[in-house]
Amino acid sequence: VQLVESGGGLVQPGGSLRLSCAASGFTFGAYDMSWVRQVPGKDREWVSTMKKSGDTYTLGSVKGRFTISRDNAKNTLYLQMNSLKPEDTALYYCTTVVKGAYKRGQGTQVTVSS
Repeated sequence: VQLVESGGGLVQPGGSLRLSCAASGFTFGAYDMSWVRQVPGKDREWVSTMKKSGDTYTLGSVKGRFTISRDNAKNTLYLQMNSLKPEDTALYYCTTVVKGAYKRGQGTQVTVSS
């Protein structure tokens, strides 16, 4: 199982970014996928989940600004982030559980600053 995130960077408040997570080594479409973020010194924070059924769940503080989606044909998970705020600054990574094992990528850094 491999998860590789990309798309992070430095953006001004109010800006947008789209994160991608390229998955391999498992049947991507058969698994629920999530985005999680972490700030050094703080607990990781769940951001959003897209189940294999297509149902989505999103953290209240980002609802309406962040949208999770997936392209099963491309084995890729996305997170569209709009109206970014400084408090969104974190390392973002995608996660899943495959055969009972928690898997995550290395993450992509998002920094929101003027």
